[in-house]
Amino acid sequence: MKNGKTPISMLATCLLFLACINLQAATFEVGPNKPLTAIGQVPWESLQAGDTVLIYWRSTPYKEKWVICRQGTQAAPITVRGVPGPGGELPVIDGNGATTRSTLNYWNETRGVIKIGGANVPADTLPKFITLENLDIRSARPPYTFVAASESTQSYTNNASSIYVEKGENITVRNCIIHDSGNGFFVASSSALASRNILVEGNYIYDNGNTGSIFEHNNYTAAIGITFQYNRFGPLRAGCSGNNLKDRSAGLVVRYNWIEGGNRQLDLVDGEDSTLILTDPGYRFTHVYGNVLIEPDAAGNRQIAHYGGDSGATADYRKGTLYFYNNSIISTRTDRTTIVRLSTNEERCDFRNNIAYVTAAGSTLSLLDDAGIMDFSHNWLKPGWVISFASSFSGTVNNDGTSVLGASPGFADELGQNYNLAAGSACINVGTFPAPAVFPNHDVLRQYLKHQSSEARSSDGSYDIGAYEFASGVPPKLLITTTTLPTGTVGTFYNTAVQATGGRTPYHWSVTSGSLPAGLGITDSGIISGTPTTQGSSTFVVQVVDAQLPTDSDNRELSITVQNPTVPSINITTSSLPNAKRNKSYNQTIQATGGVTPYSWSIMSGSLPSGLSLNASTGAVTGKATTMGLFSFTVRATDSQTTPASDTQDLAIRVTR
Repeated sequence: MKNGKTPISMLATCLLFLACINLQAATFEVGPNKPLTAIGQVPWESLQAGDTVLIYWRSTPYKEKWVICRQGTQAAPITVRGVPGPGGELPVIDGNGATTRSTLNYWNETRGVIKIGGANVPADTLPKFITLENLDIRSARPPYTFVAASESTQSYTNNASSIYVEKGENITVRNCIIHDSGNGFFVASSSALASRNILVEGNYIYDNGNTGSIFEHNNYTAAIGITFQYNRFGPLRAGCSGNNLKDRSAGLVVRYNWIEGGNRQLDLVDGEDSTLILTDPGYRFTHVYGNVLIEPDAAGNRQIAHYGGDSGATADYRKGTLYFYNNSIISTRTDRTTIVRLSTNEERCDFRNNIAYVTAAGSTLSLLDDAGIMDFSHNWLKPGWVISFASSFSGTVNNDGTSVLGASPGFADELGQNYNLAAGSACINVGTFPAPAVFPNHDVLRQYLKHQSSEARSSDGSYDIGAYEFASGVPPKLLITTTTLPTGTVGTFYNTAVQATGGRTPYHWSVTSGSLPAGLGITDSGIISGTPTTQGSSTFVVQVVDAQLPTDSDNRELSITVQNPTVPSINITTSSLPNAKRNKSYNQTIQATGGVTPYSWSIMSGSLPSGLSLNASTGAVTGKATTMGLFSFTVRATDSQTTPASDTQDLAIRVTR
């Protein structure tokens, strides 16, 4: 019964209501043989919390662009996810010649391929809890053009980006390829509104910038709370003079990344456009650790990192501490290399447990430019290094005398860019604890894994110097630990990972016999994904091969069952009926949803007013009531499944004069 519920049944109804809210989240599938063939068919203006947009790989790029100006929640973010091709290829979103969904209406269309920020349609709001992942996003720069929502052809600005976050909170960009734009990834803030809580994880960002310009970069960000981890930053486009990772944020964390090339690898300067950033407590503390920082010969500025400011308004410079530890710096410059430029003597760098390796003579390496305070402890360098090349150095280096000197750090394979430590390296077990201020949130717990991934950093009680901890001994036997896989549903996106332990990462996965269910594929990294097309059970053998020489491998037989979509419960949605007038025609239809149609209708208890009847096939109540009064009854709807399901509802009709 739906009326006169007990408190327990009311609680159950509330829980059901909450569950129904989650069930309302929609999945929009775009791609060949999918419900939507173009990204512009996605209703971007009406996305709700929990909605997922799946963009499937195809052999030709999607030449489309759009805005996201909607809000998800922490429990139900709005997710835009690329579904890789058979060889792990990411769907390509190409801004050059891109079109825009005509119902969208937003400003700054010239600033990016994908914009997260303000709009007229959808109605303007602060975008929140948005995730972008598994997309190859490219080509937002001059001389490229696009067709705007107004159907006019427009040119991108110099500072256009593959992803332009005009404003937003709790934004995640993961496992994307971001290239061939003015700026690759851009986050903006102002004194009126700061973007907050940005996670940039596992991306490949390279080949951005404008020829001859120092103003566009692979990354240009300003936010309160931003973390870069597991990313691969490659060189900018040939002839482009911007920096690799340029940032003006408060609460900046750069950890476990591979950053190669750029005018500088890191340009960490003042939050010139936002008093909210300048006054945030996190503005004074920056953490850079566990990174591989590579300086190719003649790659622009000789400085690896710049910390402080560049606006000229020195009162706004960071004037805090750059915690720079357990990084591996490799410079192949034939001239000079400088590790850090601190803008003024009010900027400080806690520099410890770092490898600072130059292939040229040790005398080509300096610690600082011309100013700043550096606390220097437990680092590896070549003999002959200097504090500064400047003729008028005004800074201070507090050297505790714990440096390790040598001709080579002892990399596993320097020419092959494997910067793990080899057995016998002088960097093993000679590090020290990071500064007390970085605990507990910024201990060195992981290390970069080529490419765009990470792994747990070994722990033997002593810190090694550099971005990698030496793992002694033979790796344990490689074993697949996954024993079962979740059930799939026809027409519903499936995504899971097979797992293994032991051996030496990275692992390489494949199916060696049998076959996955139709519509599913497995990537080299062990992700099984796709949309199942056929009901049934498929058995197959997966194989994992590790990175040792000779390799280790393991095999396991697994199966996936694909079921038909679950039929939603039948539910009578009519909760009340209008009054009837005596001897006047009456015609009202009771409605239901779910189940399998057609429904059959009946009266379980009570009775209709005299002269009215219920159509068993349609649920229509019709006729002419002959007697005044209130008539209560319980109606039942039964569906047409093999094992029928039903629902009941208490209703009443009042007959008046």
